[in-house]
Amino acid sequence: MDGRVALVTGATSGIGYETALGLARAGFRVGLVGRAKGRARASAEAIRQAVPGAAVDVFVADLSAQSEVRRLAGAVREAYARLDVLVNNAGAIFDRRETTADGIERTWALDHLGYVLLTLDLLDLLKAAAWETGEARIVNVASAAHARGRIDFDDLEGRRGYGAIKAYSQAKLGNVLFTYALARRLDGTGVTVNALHPGVVNTGFARNTGGVLGFAWSLIRPFLIAPRSGAETSLYAATAPALRGVSGRYLAKAGIAESSAYSRDPAIQERVWALSLRQVGREG
Repeated sequence: MDGRVALVTGATSGIGYETALGLARAGFRVGLVGRAKGRARASAEAIRQAVPGAAVDVFVADLSAQSEVRRLAGAVREAYARLDVLVNNAGAIFDRRETTADGIERTWALDHLGYVLLTLDLLDLLKAAAWETGEARIVNVASAAHARGRIDFDDLEGRRGYGAIKAYSQAKLGNVLFTYALARRLDGTGVTVNALHPGVVNTGFARNTGGVLGFAWSLIRPFLIAPRSGAETSLYAATAPALRGVSGRYLAKAGIAESSAYSRDPAIQERVWALSLRQVGREG
């Protein structure tokens, strides 16, 4: 190991697991975050077997609950003096509207606010790494679905009408808007932040859905790309020398792409930034 440390959320399967595996192969000490302890430990052991000598740590948290995110951040700060790469990857789609322990619609809470709160709570470790080595990277796994999303400021949580795709697209749009707003605030710190579309990947992504959505996903799954291919852009964002110092960009197919025109509106970015910080109890 070369001293670099990475943390990957949603790392027990799919894109997250392949990203963690790739980072271990690249020489990082890797922290795996999963919701189930048994699955997280099994994934860590699989990486150790695939990469002899790999340093892999297990963290368990339900990232839809803000108390769990804060607890996770505390455990990470106890384990590591610095963090070179943070990959915000955990997410899901839900076919029915549910609320979390914080009273927030579950898709927005997990897929967006989980990214926001964990990132802000770990910024000190990322800045410490940047001070030591000249850079640290935040990677926000979003989706091309962001392009069909809009932030419904009047009914953000779908109380008047919930749709799984609408909620997911809105949350992934939130990831991109947050990325751009955060990049401005990190300018000059050595910490970069980029968002990405991993491709449409054959994972357990829609396992929380049933009905028409679950059936449609089951039909198209055989035609989707493998998780290992889906992790390529995440690994590119986390490690590519070409991205050293590059921040506030949207990536796809292991290269720089263009997000939706709506997501590039600074006024909307700032409005979602302020809203998100209020929802997680932060200021600034």
